Amino acid sequence: MIRHCVWTVVEALAKTAALTLGLALSAGAQTAPAGSAILRDDLQHEATLPRYPQRIVTLLPSFTEIVCALGGCDRLVATDRYSNWPSEVKALPKVGGFEDAYVEPIVRLRPDLVLLSRSQWVTDRLRELGIVSFVLNTESYADIGHTVRVIGEILGVPDRAAQLNETIEQAVREVAEQARAQRRGEGPRVYFEVDRGPYAAGPSSFIGELLTRLGARNIVTAELGAFPKLNPEYVVRHNPDVIFVSPTEAKGLADRPGWEQIRAVKEHRFCSLSPQVRDIIVRPGPRVAEGMRSMADCLARVAP
Repeated sequence: MIRHCVWTVVEALAKTAALTLGLALSAGAQTAPAGSAILRDDLQHEATLPRYPQRIVTLLPSFTEIVCALGGCDRLVATDRYSNWPSEVKALPKVGGFEDAYVEPIVRLRPDLVLLSRSQWVTDRLRELGIVSFVLNTESYADIGHTVRVIGEILGVPDRAAQLNETIEQAVREVAEQARAQRRGEGPRVYFEVDRGPYAAGPSSFIGELLTRLGARNIVTAELGAFPKLNPEYVVRHNPDVIFVSPTEAKGLADRPGWEQIRAVKEHRFCSLSPQVRDIIVRPGPRVAEGMRSMADCLARVAP
């Protein structure tokens, strides 16, 4: 994998303007310690980063995958427990998960930067302990491109980030065009269960946006949000044609109260994909088009 660029003083000065793209340098950036920059994350918190951070902890698999896709795998000193791609990250220390990050091990690793999502409680605790954390939104499809751009700037490889975003968008467009060309009439009404609760992928989520591009019609309405927790009766009332669900949950869908009436359940129209494939689909990262293709292939097989 191509090694990350070395950030020289000349490069740092030349790229100050570029850092405003998605990062928004604070007005006081010129007062930062020599060799560092003050940036704002998606919570509008200031973060003082060394140029460029060499010891990074990622607390979301998609962040791990983006860092590595941009050539920064060698800068990772730890990841969340779910990060398993690419293969070289499996041997890295694991510091918990989405809701239970291990703060003390993170502090002992002395990271320059911790990348994490908006909803993680650990953000404030890390700041209290003097660990630089940087929060990025991950819900929408647009957030993927934004995250790639921001991490590219942080790593010092903006050109590579732009190329990755172009590659992702081109691949997504091709999958969408192929799926729509193969389909006649209205697309199927779809329910995508992210987790039992049930939690669903709404139309404004990156998963929902990809389904829309495939011509599917999401039973979840936009006002419910990106990943809402639904009343199970909601799914019964909206009677989807196809259900995306984990293999474990697929076995018991008919046992949920009222769900035996749902068309997808009665006709066994499930997209019950392997854990490895579901990992790709539910991660807003560089493999998003690959996950989209898996969804398209399943819809082509099972949709009425």
